[in-house]
Amino acid sequence: MFSKENTVLLIVDMQERLLPHIHESEALLGKTAALIECCKALGIPILVTEQYPEGIGPTVPQLAQSIVNCQKISKRTFSCCRELKFMEALKTLRRKQIIMAGIETHVCIFQTAADLAGGGYAVQVISDAVGSRTPANKAIGLERIKMLGAGISSVESSVFELLETSACPEFKQILSHLK
Repeated sequence: MFSKENTVLLIVDMQERLLPHIHESEALLGKTAALIECCKALGIPILVTEQYPEGIGPTVPQLAQSIVNCQKISKRTFSCCRELKFMEALKTLRRKQIIMAGIETHVCIFQTAADLAGGGYAVQVISDAVGSRTPANKAIGLERIKMLGAGISSVESSVFELLETSACPEFKQILSHLK
């Protein structure tokens, strides 16, 4: 089970010039925004990556204001783990459970999940908060991630796992983001 004390949320490459080409991008954007707000309410640190922002643009405006105080890391590698600044930021947090959201499932999400799992991290990929240009590529990515032994979850399932109880002081605030 994941705990809020040992978890990091990783948002991968939710960028202006890429997101419009992702299958069901509006639903993906809504779920990712809800996940970010829930994790913020629980005090979970958030790392954000941007793949070659000079060419693909920054994180989409719909998420940018929610992640203004989060650490953003520019990268050119497909796996976030192959970017030194990302690994330094992750190690500084001293947490071993990673929840992943973003794009594309079969490329950056898969490669990062593989490297994280291989590096001793527990990984949950949030199926309704990841996407690819085609449904087939998303399915391939999720299947390959599952074969690694990483977890596949949903926003709601993951958030309730982190909450542990409805007696949690953040419960009502979080519930409003899940409706």
